[in-house]
Amino acid sequence: MGLYLMLSNLTDKGRQRVKSHPERIREVNAEVEARGFKIVAQYALLGEYDFATILDVPDNWNMARLAIDLSARGTIEPHTFPALRTDEFIRFMQAEHDEDEWARRHQFGEIAPHERDLGSKPG
Repeated sequence: MGLYLMLSNLTDKGRQRVKSHPERIREVNAEVEARGFKIVAQYALLGEYDFATILDVPDNWNMARLAIDLSARGTIEPHTFPALRTDEFIRFMQAEHDEDEWARRHQFGEIAPHERDLGSKPG
């Protein structure tokens, strides 16, 4: 699983919805978790963004799909960022590794599903 920070802005439609039905926020969170994703934390913000949500999602592909599905509703405009745990980042930076090979295999932070070795050889 991977961590993602989603900063989101309500659209006019979203602002109207939250004003008339604020518990809709919890309902959407339950829908996200029903898909097997975890909302680690969520905050209402003052300033440039309306909400900050930290999600635990399997990979970039699932996160992209979730962001598109949520934005297609017309109530939010999400801005999504992969988040690296600091301890893991430090271990990675300290480890010896072939940076070129790592970059090739982890382009955009995840190997595309069609490129993953699932134990079967094309034949």
